[in-house]
Amino acid sequence: MSSVEDVTTDLVGYLRGMTIFGHPRTQQNVVAPPTIPSLIGVLLASLYNPNLAWDEYSRLVALAEVEVIGMTSKMIGYNPETSGGVFTFGGTGTTFYGVKLGLEKADPGTVENGTSEDVIVFVSDTGHYCAANIVGWLGIGTKNLLTIPTTFENEMDINLLEQEFRKALENGKKIAAIIATLGTTDAFGLDDLACIVALRDKLVDEFKLDYQPHVHADAVIGWAWSMFNDYDIEENPLDFRPRTIRALAGTRRRIRHLALADSLGIDFHKTGFAPYISSLLLVKNQTDLDLVKRHPEQMPYLYHFGDHRPGMYTLETSRAGTGVLAALANLRLFGEQGLQAILGHIVEMAQLLREHLGGHAGTTVVNRENFGTVTLFRAYPDGVDTFAIQNQEFKDAAYRDSLLKHNDYNQKIFEYVHAEAIEGRGVVISTTDCYRYTTYGEPIVALKSYILSPFVDEADVETVVAKVLEAREKVK
Repeated sequence: MSSVEDVTTDLVGYLRGMTIFGHPRTQQNVVAPPTIPSLIGVLLASLYNPNLAWDEYSRLVALAEVEVIGMTSKMIGYNPETSGGVFTFGGTGTTFYGVKLGLEKADPGTVENGTSEDVIVFVSDTGHYCAANIVGWLGIGTKNLLTIPTTFENEMDINLLEQEFRKALENGKKIAAIIATLGTTDAFGLDDLACIVALRDKLVDEFKLDYQPHVHADAVIGWAWSMFNDYDIEENPLDFRPRTIRALAGTRRRIRHLALADSLGIDFHKTGFAPYISSLLLVKNQTDLDLVKRHPEQMPYLYHFGDHRPGMYTLETSRAGTGVLAALANLRLFGEQGLQAILGHIVEMAQLLREHLGGHAGTTVVNRENFGTVTLFRAYPDGVDTFAIQNQEFKDAAYRDSLLKHNDYNQKIFEYVHAEAIEGRGVVISTTDCYRYTTYGEPIVALKSYILSPFVDEADVETVVAKVLEAREKVK
């Protein structure tokens, strides 16, 4: 038996070596520093331990969830009077719900009868790998997950989607869901949601379907850019640099269509600066959740009274209030302009990094046409034409050996930079083994800077470039 003090000391010890994600020289994947109010929200919910399955067990914390759903619905363009949602177990959970709702629309009664072999799901080849987990766990099967190649801008190729969509319908298949990715994890690619929905609607009419394939927007990263839907680009009241304005406008052209999706996922623990886990599934029509509602006789000891009983349709029978209060804290803390200022700043820092990388002969940005806070780039040895090599290695199989050699080179660059960061020198960045495939099927390795700390400044950006250039001198 130990005292509270001893246990606390012991627990603190487990944090030795943890990355401080709020540090300006931490630019590693998509982990945001949580705000103090969001931490207080987690603490309060943990102290009182509400269960959001039922208002009898959560009281006004249930109201907080409804408030967040209303606020975010309004932000992305849903009607708060008819939309709905639930906080769930992560970004994977939000997409899981979206696909499940689509499954029930396309193949009603799967809860009772199981899944038909004729159901398929579409996602882009740069969409999150959770899609494979989801179709596997839902019984749809990974063989029925059809991945659509992406364009050079890392967005789903609409022409190829239409071809596969038509082929599936002509072969008697049912389309459970199209997962549109609004902010891919590696490159911040943005699928053209408006075109996807228009295509879906056209083919529903053409094939006279008796159901509507469900469009789910995996917007767990990109949702926050909805804050710029009404930002005056011309007046630019927050005085962002021209390249930043271009980046914000480039993202807004896709994000402003989020309300066209039948459902979407939001991660407040990513671009909402809350701690893990704070993930929200939003549905355009609250009635969609009735598709997965349980019969009361299955739950004889619960939900006999009260005004709010989401446990009747959620996958989870236990849902903590931590993510809800963390999300509500930050929505109230920042407001629209606060999030605009923070996101605009970190996008501006990402644009500065790209400028600095473009100013050296040995480095080149590979997701140049994606406009988030992530920069994917490659380093090359002396003598390589970095203006031509990217296109050559991507399109021409004659450059396969060159690609593989430079893939290995970039892995070594990363290992050097990472080792330096562990020793307290330089900056923590990450890497991806395959930010996309070449036209001949080889993965392309890239170095990755993912800026999410609001404390990053130009000196921190310059450190990234300096360390990569230093690594080029060491790696042969």
